[in-house]
Amino acid sequence: MKIGIACHPTFGGSGAVATELGMQLAQRGHEIHFVSYAQPFRLDRFSERVFFHEVEMEHYPLFEHPPYSLALAVALHDAAAKHDLDLIHVHYAIPHATSAWIAREMLQGAGLPIVTTLHGTDITLVGLHPSFHAITRFSILKSDGITAVSSFLKEQTVRDFGVPADRIEMIPNFVDTEIYRPGREPCHRQSLAPGGEKILMHISNFRPVKRVIDVVEIYARVASRIPARLVMIGDGPDRPLAKERAEELGVADGVVFLGKHASVDELLPCADLFLLPSEQESFGLVALEAMASGAPVVAARVGGIPEVVPHGEAGYLFEIGDTEAMAEGALEIIGDETVWKRFSAAGRQLAIDRFSSERIVPEYERYYESILRAGVSG
Repeated sequence: MKIGIACHPTFGGSGAVATELGMQLAQRGHEIHFVSYAQPFRLDRFSERVFFHEVEMEHYPLFEHPPYSLALAVALHDAAAKHDLDLIHVHYAIPHATSAWIAREMLQGAGLPIVTTLHGTDITLVGLHPSFHAITRFSILKSDGITAVSSFLKEQTVRDFGVPADRIEMIPNFVDTEIYRPGREPCHRQSLAPGGEKILMHISNFRPVKRVIDVVEIYARVASRIPARLVMIGDGPDRPLAKERAEELGVADGVVFLGKHASVDELLPCADLFLLPSEQESFGLVALEAMASGAPVVAARVGGIPEVVPHGEAGYLFEIGDTEAMAEGALEIIGDETVWKRFSAAGRQLAIDRFSSERIVPEYERYYESILRAGVSG
């Protein structure tokens, strides 16, 4: 198949999944055309049958905010027309599903199927805003195929957008367990924890929803009991607040802010524990990547997280904001080598058995084939 993929190119779960899916599909013989305003951050190596089309934006004084959704529609139209695409797969409803529908209309009856994958805040936050709710619902319903990355997200879409449940296929996120695995070399543990301390790790875009202040507070409680370091990967608006809180708690010397880092697969195997106290996660891809890398997870019991991290098996889940309980859970795991090994092995096995790319990518292929057989809904 020739497949066009539209996604956000920046750090984040939807862009990461879209890029990994495209790369995996290319390895399986499909021709993949990525369309976005910048090269996706994980599209960092050459691959046969993978092409990137940059959306061209014209900055004209009339427009305070250049109309990206229209430029994307033109780019999708051009890619589909020039490369005879069989299907367009868009990740994140806004604006991609809308732009794909416009592109199909521009093709004047060419019958180009559209698959929309819902990832999270496109449904739980952005799409719910009164300014976007109607266009989000319209664009989802105009898609020929709709997938959601968790049962939680599927239920939210049915409830808040009135999309029939039988129109949504739940296909979970996945992880390449050959890339994300324990014992990766080079190992950066010596530089991250030169004194042999336990390493707690957090990766996010540092938005308020990620509750990075909670991460620091959990770490401070843990570090008061055992030698530990906190490695913070990513960047965003709450990074200065996290630094300030670390100073206030007297643990700043033990916190390492690495900023944005594309090769998190090299860092996750160094973690003894991964912290994800978010107040909302529709799936929690980074928790899955941590588990595949052998790191148990302590997280908030929200959204799709319980579908990924079984409580008491691969980690512990607690109520949002309960940093004291999260710290106690963290200490229980990393404070006993036998317990840690059990949780680490269980998380790794779960990633292999339920969420490996070998298992999930063929599900997308089968879904594409069913959509192509059914034809375009219009």
